[in-house]
Amino acid sequence: MDARISTINDVESRPANNLLRRLRPADYALLAPSVTVDEVAANHLLYSPGDDVQVVHFPCGPSLATFLVPNEDGRDVETILVGREGAVGGIVSEGFLPAYTRICVKFGGPFARIHVGKLEAAKARSPSLRNIFARYADCMLAQIFQSTACNAIHSIEQRTAKWIVAAMERTGDEHSVPLTHEQLATLLGVGRSYASRVLQSFKAEGVLDTRRGAILVRNHDGLRMRACLCNDAVKMHFEEVLRGVYPTEEAESRAAPG
Repeated sequence: MDARISTINDVESRPANNLLRRLRPADYALLAPSVTVDEVAANHLLYSPGDDVQVVHFPCGPSLATFLVPNEDGRDVETILVGREGAVGGIVSEGFLPAYTRICVKFGGPFARIHVGKLEAAKARSPSLRNIFARYADCMLAQIFQSTACNAIHSIEQRTAKWIVAAMERTGDEHSVPLTHEQLATLLGVGRSYASRVLQSFKAEGVLDTRRGAILVRNHDGLRMRACLCNDAVKMHFEEVLRGVYPTEEAESRAAPG
């Protein structure tokens, strides 16, 4: 068998991104010649508002990207995290349109990349490829809707636990999340001192601990009990619309191209 065909058919040889690994071999073959993988550092800015979106980025492994909405007071508020379950840049708009938010690398690591034009050309040739990305766009919008509702009705403590659980699931690390107090405050849209007080209360309850630049999870069940159910709602929608892509152990064991 041709080595290139063998690689395309071998899902594990693809970049460690569940969306790319969910593609049928014939669909991935349309993308593979144009996909590159680069290491990207934490805090690297992928897009600013108004930038032309030229490249689609797929976080791989423990990498995370985040959408930040700038406000008139100078603060950025993070809306959603995107990890190895998805991609950022030109997903909903399907083409060359200006970015609305900042898209920043939250946790550094490998990112697969493909030019928007190459992806759109491949989607034009394959209805099944187009369908997969349409389904993912639906999941991304569901996550944004859920985040909006969460910010309106849930407590800071519930949202703190939710964000940490979401980061754990996307990175695959159940013991440590490389998140500073300042970064957590940005995620929550609150001041650093408020975020620090919430973490201190979780530490007092034996749920979390902290070290420089990281949050350590001591009691997984306790953390999940303190989280709202918004993350579970997002996972359920992913499983209904794009089964096997959201990074949970059970889902990944069922994932298969098709």
